[in-house]
Amino acid sequence: MAENKEAIQSDKPRIGVFVCHCGSNIGGFVDVPTVAEYAKTLPDVVYANDNLYTCAEDGLSSIREAIRKHNLNRVIVASCTPRTHAPLFQATCESAGLNKYLFTFVNIREHCSWVHMKEKDKATVKAKDLIRMGVSRARLLVPQEEVRVDVESTALVVGGGVSGMSAALSMADMGFPVHLVERDGELGGFVKLLNNLYVTDKGAEETIVPLIKKVNEHKNITVYTNSMLKSVEGFIGNYEVAIGHKGAEDKKIKVGTIIVATGALEYVPEGLYGYNQFPNVVTLTEFEILCKKKTLPKLKSVAFVQCAGSRGQKLSYCSRICCNVAIKNAINIVDNYENMLGLAEKQGTVVDKIPVEKKATDEILERRRRRRGRGTEGESDAEEVKLGPSEKIEVTVFNRDVMAYGVEHELNYNKAREKRVKFVRYTTENLPKVFMEDNQLKVTYFHETLKLERTMPVDMVILSTPLVAQPDAGDLSKLLKVPLGQEGFFLEAHVKLRPVDFATDGIYVCGTCKGPADISECAIQGAAAASRAAIPMAKGYVQAEALTSVVDETKCTGCGTCIAVCPYGALRKNDKGLVEAIAAACKGCGACGATCPEGAITMTNYTDAQLLAEARAALDEEV
Repeated sequence: MAENKEAIQSDKPRIGVFVCHCGSNIGGFVDVPTVAEYAKTLPDVVYANDNLYTCAEDGLSSIREAIRKHNLNRVIVASCTPRTHAPLFQATCESAGLNKYLFTFVNIREHCSWVHMKEKDKATVKAKDLIRMGVSRARLLVPQEEVRVDVESTALVVGGGVSGMSAALSMADMGFPVHLVERDGELGGFVKLLNNLYVTDKGAEETIVPLIKKVNEHKNITVYTNSMLKSVEGFIGNYEVAIGHKGAEDKKIKVGTIIVATGALEYVPEGLYGYNQFPNVVTLTEFEILCKKKTLPKLKSVAFVQCAGSRGQKLSYCSRICCNVAIKNAINIVDNYENMLGLAEKQGTVVDKIPVEKKATDEILERRRRRRGRGTEGESDAEEVKLGPSEKIEVTVFNRDVMAYGVEHELNYNKAREKRVKFVRYTTENLPKVFMEDNQLKVTYFHETLKLERTMPVDMVILSTPLVAQPDAGDLSKLLKVPLGQEGFFLEAHVKLRPVDFATDGIYVCGTCKGPADISECAIQGAAAASRAAIPMAKGYVQAEALTSVVDETKCTGCGTCIAVCPYGALRKNDKGLVEAIAAACKGCGACGATCPEGAITMTNYTDAQLLAEARAALDEEV
């Protein structure tokens, strides 16, 4: 072991190359043994071999054994997927006493075998080229040390809906203090507007009220209602935020991690299917509120129109949950219409139609006004509409296709069909048309099976509209320096590998603010975000990767160009007016180094000399 440490610290590189077959993923399209033999001929390579699966335990053991036996001070693994496998090989090198930054990954699966499946000879040549480039860079690697940054063990959750409350409770139960900021006057979010939940008999209030009570009574949670996030400064473990409250001075707190759970809004389908043009044309949420308050009009037939405003009609995406919500409400109409009669049956008073301008209730009107930054003046109160006598209701769901994802939802869909809910398919070329004729609401549609246009009289049309991002999501995105996707929702770091992380360390996302999701998914995402946020708080520190920018103060003029282009807010000016890098926030993207007019910024572990050596090796030039 002493000899190995001397070799590692020696200026003379001793490189080991391990080429992986990856089963047939690489071995089926690249002559791996030939590539391994070629690696032995490269400068400073003292050992090379090929493994069937280098990431398996026998492959990892061979790396450790070779480091000790051959006194290797540089290691190259040519295999697949650096995102998932590079940390594994780095940890293997460390366990053998080698600094993990003396390791180089060469991707010969995604960059070679998979893109040249029909050209085995050329793929083999390219694999040799890639390994030659890796060796050239590895010869110039130097050991690096990671910076340890202390983490404040307090969290901030922005948004008091299901996902935000789930995240706050999860972290609070772990013992961490949590600050929960909610823009509305009370917790609960969108769920408070709903009548009942699908795949259960529980009412929405019955589900959400106990959760709100737990949050309000938890000793580790401080709730701020009617409040907004005003400013955020700092980096993972050390964020300084200001919370603004109506009529009060901004409250400044220090937190270690931040969770974004700001939710979404229902799309308002202006100009679609007679909405705000004919009475009794409502959205799904408005219908839920009418059911909840027992203020439905007399109904004999109801038509749902799916994808109203989504999937190309106004917005491009599918909102995922609309089909399940519509199916839930269709079953609710068939099963529970008698239970929603309220006072109308007792008093014998019925109103057949909900006026165009008064179909929504106070809650949803107020929510829309608040989210769009408007006041409450000039808006009329909702008019209570009494229910008619109990009658059998005919329910039809016009759909492009039914997205009842998951076993329970598929069973719910089958249940709706058993209850004689009719599902009529339409195409984008023949959209349903809603119109009024002789004081009767009607839907004209093209019957795909009969190839005929038909007209159906209905008493109510319910539009399944998509969820849309909050109108001020862009402002919060700039405040936190986190990205938005093309539809305006927050964009996670990786949809599969890091589904509740942002690319910016220390900030996490959950719930419908990152895309349409149902209540159970929001609760799960909230708990997932909490578990991710709790990791650095539980450790008390973060170990920043040594892939960061380094500023040469003798060259820096303090122009600030690099600060403007840094997507992570990892650069700032020091007391001298010169730029310095925040190691904990820097991700090593290199944007600052590329834009620095003085050439004062270099990247650790990816120096100009290393990159130029790779480039020359790619051209097969002498280095």
